[in-house]
Order: sequence, then C-alpha cells, then structure tokens
Amino acid sequence: MTVGSGGRRATTLDELESMMARMVTPEGVQAGLDFVPGPTDVIIAPFAKCGTTWLQQMVHSLRTGGDLDFDDISRVVPWIETAGDLGLDLDADQRGEPRCFKSHLAWPDVPKGARYIVAVRDPRDALVSAYRFFEGWFFEPGSIDIETLGRARFVEGRDFYTHLASWWPRRHDPDVLLLAYEQMIGDPEGTVRRVARFIGLDPDRERIAVACEQSSLGSMQAHQDKYDDAMMRAHSERACGLPPGGDSSKVRAGGVGGHRAELSEALLGELDATWRDTIGAEFGLADYDALLAELDLGQVPT
Repeated sequence: MTVGSGGRRATTLDELESMMARMVTPEGVQAGLDFVPGPTDVIIAPFAKCGTTWLQQMVHSLRTGGDLDFDDISRVVPWIETAGDLGLDLDADQRGEPRCFKSHLAWPDVPKGARYIVAVRDPRDALVSAYRFFEGWFFEPGSIDIETLGRARFVEGRDFYTHLASWWPRRHDPDVLLLAYEQMIGDPEGTVRRVARFIGLDPDRERIAVACEQSSLGSMQAHQDKYDDAMMRAHSERACGLPPGGDSSKVRAGGVGGHRAELSEALLGELDATWRDTIGAEFGLADYDALLAELDLGQVPT
C-alpha cells in the first residue's frame, strides 16, 4: 500500500468505488449536462477506453493543422462532465474550428444540438484497457484482480452496454459518426479522412498526413505527457486523497483481441452472456463480431 502526504490508493473494490464517486461533484456534472453546444460543435462521446483520447488528438490536429502546444489534450478538447470541477469554460472559444469536446455520456444525457463522433470497441478489450488504466492510479497494483473488476463493472454493472445501446440506433443519423476501434486500427488514414469530412474540413493531402502522424501510436507515445490526464490526476489527488505521481497514462499498446491472454474462460463466458442479454436481446446481434459486420455494411467508401 502506498501511503504518504498525498494519501493512499484503494486496495479493495469498495474503496475503489468510494474514491471514484468523489472524482466529480454533482454540481460540476450538472454544469456539463446544462451545456448548450452549437450546431458546428463536435462532441467525441465513446464509452471509456474505446478510443476517446485518440479521437481528441485526431480532431484537434485536423482543425489546427498540427498544433501540439498544449499540456493536456483535455485542456484544448474539454471533457464536458468534468469541466466545471476543473474550472474550464465550455462556452469559451477554442484554438481551432470546429470547437470540440469530450464526453462519455450516453445519448439520452449528452447535450443536444452538436455533431457526435462515437467509437465502439469489443467490451472484453475495453475491460482490459480500463483495468490497466486504473491500476497504479486509483488502486494499488495487484490489490484488485482483473476478474473482480471485470465482474463488477462489465457483468453486474452494465454501463458499457447501456451506452452502446443508446448510440447504436443513431448510427445512420447525419449528425452522428459511429466508428469501431478495430476499424480505426485497420485503416487509420481512412478514419482520419472520414472524421475530417464529418466535421466539415477539406481532407487535403497535407492536413490528412499531419493528422495521421500526430494521432499515431508512435507520436502519441513520444508526447505521452500530453495525454496522461494531468488535470484530472491533480484533481483526483485532492478530491480522492490519492498519493501524487500516479500512473494515469492513456497511451498504451492498444490493439485488438488482447483480452484472450488476460481473462479467464469463466469471465469470458459471463461477458458473452451479458452481451446476449443486452445488445443481443435488443438488436439481434449475437456478439461483437456481428455488430462489426453490421457496421461494415453501412460504411461509406473513403
């Protein structure tokens, strides 16, 4: 256990949940929910660990032609739900046009009137990514195992599936661009072109080349301090009593299918059953691969 002048990290699931509940204030969240975006604004709204930071950087690079002069990507592309607690003005001008924001809200709750980019991801890979993200920041490495966290957040807690179910029916809306993390990895340049067109920018060769380079894994790892949630980490140390210097890096290996080496057959079975009970029952999609196939049918050539 890490104990010091800055406090301590969780060592049990109950402690983790208690800390997470103190991350933002009800007043701060409400300020975000009350935000009224403009029709040209863009809200990047995947579920957590499904490509949000990647899309933040992609859009910011496209709209600025390559600006990297920032200390935290969420300072230049603000997170709607936390902006109030971090002292960021959602109504302020931004460095480029269109204005762009981050959110993890489901469709019923996200502020209406903007354009929306949502990336979906295999929930099994999202779980592994979430575990690695919180380990060493919110809980002591090794103190909470991935099976315990997975069951709590992806089997008993079903926020991932609720979020996906809210956005899936809107995938053909003209103001929604629904992407798949797996497709983004398979065709990064095509993804950048689609995003550029969706947010109203000319996908000229130079703009696309710069955005592809700056949103690549290599570039984001080279500038990792810009994507490590510095503002939220400092806020969490105060609000949650965490020790300073936690590992909040968001730029990791990523990839597809890593859950096979991380999760037990028992948990994989429970996750598959949860999918069938939620997305399968509501939309007739037997598994995540079926969702990808359905999404592919609606793809527009780049």
